[in-house]
Amino acid sequence: MAEAGRAGGSPAAARRPVPPRPPAGPGRAVQVSVIVPVHNSESWLDECLKSVWEQDFKETMELSVFNDASKDGSAEIIEKWKTKLEGAGVPVIIGSNESSQPRGVGFAKNQAVIQSSGTYLCFLDSDDVMMPQRVRLQHEAAIQRPNSIIGCQVRREPLESTERYTRWINNLTEEELLTQVFTSHGPTVIMPTWFCSREWFFHVGKFDEGGKGVPEDLLFFYKHIQKGGEVFRVNHCLLLYRYHPQAATHSVLEGTIWNHRVRFLEDRVLSSWTSFTIWNAGKQGKKLYRSLSPANQKKVTAFCDVDEKKITRGFYTYEESEVRPKPKIPICHFRDATPPFIICVKLDLTGGVFETNLNMLNLKEGVDYYHFN
Repeated sequence: MAEAGRAGGSPAAARRPVPPRPPAGPGRAVQVSVIVPVHNSESWLDECLKSVWEQDFKETMELSVFNDASKDGSAEIIEKWKTKLEGAGVPVIIGSNESSQPRGVGFAKNQAVIQSSGTYLCFLDSDDVMMPQRVRLQHEAAIQRPNSIIGCQVRREPLESTERYTRWINNLTEEELLTQVFTSHGPTVIMPTWFCSREWFFHVGKFDEGGKGVPEDLLFFYKHIQKGGEVFRVNHCLLLYRYHPQAATHSVLEGTIWNHRVRFLEDRVLSSWTSFTIWNAGKQGKKLYRSLSPANQKKVTAFCDVDEKKITRGFYTYEESEVRPKPKIPICHFRDATPPFIICVKLDLTGGVFETNLNMLNLKEGVDYYHFN
């Protein structure tokens, strides 16, 4: 089959039945387990599992589904595809939580991994659709990179939803995949595109099983980075990534994610800096300052901005502080500020003005500054 185009290009590929692949059996290890957690997914599941069947991967592959207390027709759809997939030489393992309450996405993903046996794991959300070459191309990349999470470019459905986010996912450079891990966008390769070795997955240590409201993918990604893991993206559009109100992402509180991000920034970056400037003397910059530990607040030498009103004010006084006298942090123009910077200005929102200002300073991302917003 022809390869899908770059992100944003048409992912259309010939939809023909894939010839049966050699079945896994005694002495034939399963190369790839496709991991699918399911909870009330009947609206999308048919298309999702069909995309497993349409993979052009020639080596051994299995599907591992964990049905987390679905109350709709998901179980019947899974059984239908079990018959089809096994007929095409793809074993299907089905686990389920039979209680009335779902245990959450982290639990379902862990169970699907535990019951599977593949050397590599290909994560797939039940509302998304893989392009036929996804498993093949990510498997090729993963073999070369045993300690990496491999992602890919995506096409958003509907197309106009989350345009800034989609551009960010698809266009980060190889360096930015590791430097832009602190932004509000979350993991630099998104969870429904993850592909990694089983060995590395268990080295990192499974997903958090706290259930609804826990950003299990973000926490796993942070642990992955902390353990020296790398991040790589296959530059082809290999996933149709759906946006809809029922998505589990929407159940995580913004405040929860903010706190995890601040702690991660403190651990990975601020712990080795003796002083720094916060770029943004507005709401977001001040919020970051107030969220820092007292030791890191003391390292903030200034806020910088372009807004003359804020600069003219001269100082930000931390009124809520219990320290006396209350901390007063200078506010200056970004051209007069001293790096390193933590930047609390959103990217891709000012028509290129902010990016031009930043480029003017000839700084190196990951050394002289990190993006936080």
